[in-house]
Amino acid sequence: MDVPVIFERSRPGRRGVRFDAHHDVPDVRLEDVLPSHLIRSTPLGLPEVAENDVVRHYTELSTLNYGVDTGFYPLGSCTMKYNPKINDWAASLPGFADVHPLQPDSTVQGLLKVLHALEEGLKEISGMDAVSLQPAAGAHGELTGILMIKAYLKDRGENRTTILVPDSAHGTNPATAAMAGFQVKVVPSNDRGGVDVAALRSLVDANTAGLMLTNPNTLGLFEEDIVEIADIVHQAGGLLYYDGANANAIMGRVRPGDMGFDVVHLNLHKTFSTPHGGGGPGSGPVGVKKALEPYLPYPRLMSGDDGLHWDYNRGKSIGKVRSFFGNVGVLVRAYAYLRSHGAEGLKAVSETAVLNANYLRQQLSDAYHTPYQRTVKHEFVLSLTPQKNRGARALDVAKRIIDYGFYPPTVYFPLVVEEALMVEPTETESKETLDRFVEAMQAINREIDESPELLHEAPHQTVVRRFDEATAARHPILTWTQLQQEG
Repeated sequence: MDVPVIFERSRPGRRGVRFDAHHDVPDVRLEDVLPSHLIRSTPLGLPEVAENDVVRHYTELSTLNYGVDTGFYPLGSCTMKYNPKINDWAASLPGFADVHPLQPDSTVQGLLKVLHALEEGLKEISGMDAVSLQPAAGAHGELTGILMIKAYLKDRGENRTTILVPDSAHGTNPATAAMAGFQVKVVPSNDRGGVDVAALRSLVDANTAGLMLTNPNTLGLFEEDIVEIADIVHQAGGLLYYDGANANAIMGRVRPGDMGFDVVHLNLHKTFSTPHGGGGPGSGPVGVKKALEPYLPYPRLMSGDDGLHWDYNRGKSIGKVRSFFGNVGVLVRAYAYLRSHGAEGLKAVSETAVLNANYLRQQLSDAYHTPYQRTVKHEFVLSLTPQKNRGARALDVAKRIIDYGFYPPTVYFPLVVEEALMVEPTETESKETLDRFVEAMQAINREIDESPELLHEAPHQTVVRRFDEATAARHPILTWTQLQQEG
């Protein structure tokens, strides 16, 4: 498992390719064509390696990566489910992969029809009246939605200054509201893990622009009072924003538009299974009710006598939020996923995700504490306070699960649960996989009493052991040169 970095493979004079001298190419000195301040005075510092060294190095590195193609990835709140390879096949078709965003609309009608059909499908799934595919990810969709709410209220002559955010919300929610220029008020949870309706009622006022809500919320719990919540906000003159990160739990069963939401973003790179590790790519389309449609980003995809075309003439639009038309490769993958499942298939996706989450929660209930004794949707949160009292924190358990071959669940989120461990199994995992995860978690719970040092020093089977995460965040060493200088 000890894989040297490429610089450690380097040997002076070793090369992957050599170029013969070409007598028809004039011998030109850099000094004759470049200003002196643009000419490097020190060596590049590149590794000197043969071609097979390079190939073997990156092949070895690829075997160390963990992803949904190699194992169970129960990362709570992120919906890391298996990506069917037919999606990649569809996105790699020449008519999708080899086009350019500046081509005339008439030459890409097939692609535009796919994007239009995806918009229509997302409208139906979300219960919205119009959709833009432009936002590049979930948080980007949030910002787009909140900017539309701001523009809508301004157009009505209303200077509302506050966005309400539940205490169990995704961290991007308050950050988005603040970026858009709003003040944030936190809505506390009740003893069942949902929004405290009485507290919400006391917080809304003439300054309330809207409420940002995830349903089911980050505890995996459905907001039982969603109709009343929507009425409270609407009666105060505010709007409801739906964070679609957890839409994998509700497809085909309930729609945000029917719950009372005015704006919604959907994470296609989560719910529609396109790969999103390593920071991207993503896609966060935004849907709106009719009153907000004029404020959608431009260009909008419109139908005319000559087929589909991009319309930039949108007077009340908040403008572009991304270059061109969105992450088209992700959009094509998502459309392939939607069409391959159909309405009943998408409903089955959510039902199976909910079944898997409740199965795991029940199987782990003897060894781990669940703070809210309710049926969950697609994910659940454990409180490892009892384990902490016995000598192992949630972080220790998460690190130890790596040695059993699983990616760790989310830790310490949401903040309303002490020593939180957040598990989302998704619908793509078999009962056998879930049972192996349960056995591993139960074994780890026993290890706390038998040999707690195993957890404190875990993981043991990885190339890199446990980081000093605080120092790594404040003083990261990101290059070979840095590492050499640090000694």
